[in-house]
Amino acid sequence: MAERIDAHFVAAGKYHDIDFARLEILKLLAEHPQIRTTVACDYADTERLSQCRFLVTYTCDLMPGEPEAAAIRSWLEQGGKWLALHGTNSILRFTETGVDCPDERSDVMEMLGTQFKAHPPIGPFTVEVVDKDHEFTRGIDDFEVVDELYLSKTTAEIDTLMQTRFEGEATGFVDADWPETVVPILYTRDIGEGRIVYNTLGHCRGHYDLPDMEPFYAHPERCAWDYPVYYDLLRRGLGWAMRTGD
Repeated sequence: MAERIDAHFVAAGKYHDIDFARLEILKLLAEHPQIRTTVACDYADTERLSQCRFLVTYTCDLMPGEPEAAAIRSWLEQGGKWLALHGTNSILRFTETGVDCPDERSDVMEMLGTQFKAHPPIGPFTVEVVDKDHEFTRGIDDFEVVDELYLSKTTAEIDTLMQTRFEGEATGFVDADWPETVVPILYTRDIGEGRIVYNTLGHCRGHYDLPDMEPFYAHPERCAWDYPVYYDLLRRGLGWAMRTGD
């Protein structure tokens, strides 16, 4: 008989089809009936998190408060597991010169290991498998994907499992001009006895997700969600998160 596993899922934020991502992740969690998941729209319930084996986040421009971030870090240090997806490391400020991603929360970004700084227009890129022997990548070859490529600043030591390369312009962002850059796509970061696994793929946007800009966004975007390899990576992430230990 499988033991009960408690999980917490934060799905909220801006400019994305959070409803779609929330439902897709919950479907994957439901493949394991022993997982009992609570779903939240912010990081406030750290008491619930303390009861959980793992945390999943799909957010954009949503940060935990400083006490909440400290509680998450303490939970990680004691062995918690955090599967962070897409925009979890993003702070966005719209200015006259473009979208700025200010260094306002070094506590969170150091914990995550990266901070989002910009993205070019959605388009194709090649994901290179760096470590072919890891449980997250074993049997997966390099692949092409059309997605929102997250260009980030590395803020702490990470172990990159998949990466790509980018050189060019991130149109509309304050940090717009990028020399040739190696971009982490999937990586791990250890915090004490715990670990973060960050997968930057998975942009999605529906018709009604830019209410202050476009009341009806004509061309919904599913990006990596249209690729079986992305669901494979998500399932591997959840399989890792379910286990005790590494």
